Order: sequence, then structure tokens, then C-alpha cells
Amino acid sequence: MNVKIAQVAILSVLFAVPMFGQSVSEFVVPTPASEPFHIAGGPDGNLWFTELAGNRIGRITPTGGITEFPLPAAGSRPGGIAAGPDGAMWFTQLDPRIGRISTTGAIVEFPIPSGAAGTQITSGPDGNLWFTQGSGAFNSVARMTTAGAITEFPIPLQFCNARGIAAGADGNLWFVCFGISVGANAIGRVTPAGDVSMFMLTSNARPHRITRGPDGNMWFTAPGANTIGRITPNGVITEFPVPSGAVPYGIASGPDGHLWFTEPNANRIGRMSTTGAVNEIPIPTPNSGPLGICAGSDGNMWFVENFSNRIGRVDLNTSIPSLSSIGLVLFALSLAITVLRRLS
Repeated sequence: MNVKIAQVAILSVLFAVPMFGQSVSEFVVPTPASEPFHIAGGPDGNLWFTELAGNRIGRITPTGGITEFPLPAAGSRPGGIAAGPDGAMWFTQLDPRIGRISTTGAIVEFPIPSGAAGTQITSGPDGNLWFTQGSGAFNSVARMTTAGAITEFPIPLQFCNARGIAAGADGNLWFVCFGISVGANAIGRVTPAGDVSMFMLTSNARPHRITRGPDGNMWFTAPGANTIGRITPNGVITEFPVPSGAVPYGIASGPDGHLWFTEPNANRIGRMSTTGAVNEIPIPTPNSGPLGICAGSDGNMWFVENFSNRIGRVDLNTSIPSLSSIGLVLFALSLAITVLRRLS
């Protein structure tokens, strides 16, 4: 009877221990030193990414097959990218133009009349594209139709240095002000009609990217403060610390109900729950420079490695034992053996 009790104890402890963690796969971009910058899921089930130095738009299948599409003009330097409402991918360029690429690789470019380059881009709830403009003293958020008509709305904050932008659950667009000084660090909200509101940050957070979270709030990275921030539709801001040296950059919602973010300084991918609990996954290639990140149609998280010229995939569906889990298993076995000895 004592042996049976011990066996039950062993199984109970083992099944209570989280056994597995995520693995990371990496795929080399064919063009050397292309500096992949941002990545987004496409309507075709593939992932699409920009190559800042390679002057190309890349496409990678869920199995890792990469195709690259050169841009018409040299030195375009594509940056942000997002799926559009028309079944194509749209991207910003520093030259300054907004580009459109079909899922078959046909490229069309639209000049920005003001000459202010776009930084990041997203689809809006109104069927238009929205992008930020944060070059120098010029600060605005712009709306663009799929036919190329652009309307710019000034941001009422000097030296905002607008960066990431994403659609919110409230039907508005939310963007971040990276800021050149403490007083210019903020989260912005713009309605589809172009009305802009600002919500100031209290620290030199330097927010960089923003995404809609699984809880209906907006979540953003704040590398200056080494935090991940949350802002409610009413503008209430909460910041959650991440491990020292993380310096979070890109952020995206995952299919597992967590927020996923890149840590270029620490060479890791972070995962945060909506309550602020953090787990980290190391990237196999040293000094890889992870930047943009997004969820793929395959249920995994995909990110770019700007320094190592790779595309990375966090395999949520294929797990391997993690070091922390192995340690817990060994502890559980030791505890179970102790129970067995006391019962024998």
C-alpha cells in the first residue's frame, strides 16, 4: 500500500511541473547584410518583412522558404510593413514613399506630398492605411486610401518623434511618441476622423512599438524605462518592468493570449502575461539583434534578426524541455524518492 501511495505521489508531482518550453528556429535571408527590420503576417498565410539595407521586401513561408522582391528605386530603405484592407502588403520607405506589394510580388509606390517619410504603418478600422511621420521636427499621423490619397493630421506635441501605430479595440488608432526629451514621451490616439489626443508618460520611457492586446487594451514597449506599458481605451497607463538589460523593442499579441516582445540588447524573446509575468527565450545566434515581431498563421511567433540577417520563429506548437523545467523535474523526483523512503 505504501508503494502505491508513493507512486501516486511521484505522478502527482511530475504532472504538476511545467515540462516544456518553446524552441527557436532561424532562417537565413539570401541577400547578405540586408538588415531585416519589420515583419507582418500576410493574407496569403505567409510572413512578409522589410529589408532596410537590402532594399527589398521579403516573403517567408511557414516552413521557412524565402523569396525576395527588389524595390524599383535604389536607396528606398523600407521600414514598417502591414497587411492592407485590399489583400496586399503596404510598407513605409525613407525616400519618402508608401509602397504596396501584392502577394505575387507586384510593387506600386505612392509619393508623400509633404515629403515627410513614414515610419510605421497599419490598417485602420475605416478601410484605410494609417502611418506615422516622425522625422525631425515634422510630427504627424497620416491616413491613406488604397488609391493613394494622403491626409496628414498634426500631432500636438513638439518633437514627438512618432513611431509605432496600431488599431485599437475602441475603433481608433494608437501610436507612440518616442520623444527627444522627457516631455515628449507619450502615447497618442487618433480617431478615423483625425482628432488627436495625447496621454503623457511620466518617465523617459522612449516608447517604440505598440499593439492591441488580448485584453482589449493597447500594449507598448518602453526601452528607455526597460518596461512594457499598457494603456486602456480611457488612457490609464500602467508599466510593467522586464528583466534588467532587456531593452524591449518590438511587440505583438500571440495566439496564446500573451504579449510577445523582442529584446535586442539581451538577445532574447520575451513573453508577458496581461498581469505582467515575464518569461524569456534565448535566441540561438549570438548578437542577432531581434527587432520586429508578429504572430503567424501557423500559430507561432515570427521575428527579424537585424544583425545576423535571419528570420526567427518561436515554435509554440513544437516544444522541447527547458532548463528550468528539467530542474523542476529533478526536484520533483528527489521529493518523490524522499516520500517513498519514508513510507517504506
